[in-house]
Amino acid sequence: MAKKSTIKVGEINTFIVTWLKDYATNANLNGFVVGISGGVDSAVTSTLCAQTGLTTLCVEMPIHQDSSQVSRGREHIEQLKKRFPNVKNVETDLTSVFETFKNEVPGSENEAKLNLSLANTRARLRMTTLYYLGGIHGLLVAGTGNKVEDFGVGFYTKYGDGGVDLSPIADLMKSDVYALGKYLEIPESIQNAAPTDGLFGDSRTDEDQLGASYDELEWAMLEAEKNGENENFTKREKEVFDIYKKLNTINQHKMKPIPVCIIPSKYKIC
Repeated sequence: MAKKSTIKVGEINTFIVTWLKDYATNANLNGFVVGISGGVDSAVTSTLCAQTGLTTLCVEMPIHQDSSQVSRGREHIEQLKKRFPNVKNVETDLTSVFETFKNEVPGSENEAKLNLSLANTRARLRMTTLYYLGGIHGLLVAGTGNKVEDFGVGFYTKYGDGGVDLSPIADLMKSDVYALGKYLEIPESIQNAAPTDGLFGDSRTDEDQLGASYDELEWAMLEAEKNGENENFTKREKEVFDIYKKLNTINQHKMKPIPVCIIPSKYKIC
């Protein structure tokens, strides 16, 4: 079920870097701010931004973060700073902000919903921080979502990591991101790490939450784009396809524009 990336990594790298530089130049802004998680998506995105030669601010925003995620993020930032003089970094520990928020809002007896809401709150605090830093330095917030996350299963927080100015890798499958990461020589510790959103303060992976690996979900996304469910699917393929379809359906509210109530002209006084 795994899909091997077939993209032309060198050409795509050049294309995205040019696109990023042109966008920032036309917007009359100084560069990019990127949240660094210790994962492959943020590592690839920040490396692409760094290649523009424009200011690239890498931001660590730990909130009760797993130590392995922190160490991978720092390893990547140090490597990137050695390679590109335009790369800067800052750490903003949001743990105390998060704890203050928790203490000020009502709780809930529904533990599952409470934990999910707090996880999404972490992502939204980080988005606020990135926009604050982008505002004072004249930088664009670069998104780190890939195609499977952003347009397949909607595995991101609305107005959290989904709140960005531009999305350089959102048309790349996860396998493509890994291929680009290898080409860009991001740290092997990141290339080999199991993907995780890091929103729960523990070591749970994306696969633990989604019920399928990115290879599997990528396969399901491609199958859905072709012709839907196939009667020749194996038992596991059917399970994965059903997981994909369910997530794609319930998360459409993230992928579609905000619905606007259009007032009929008959209710307006001309």
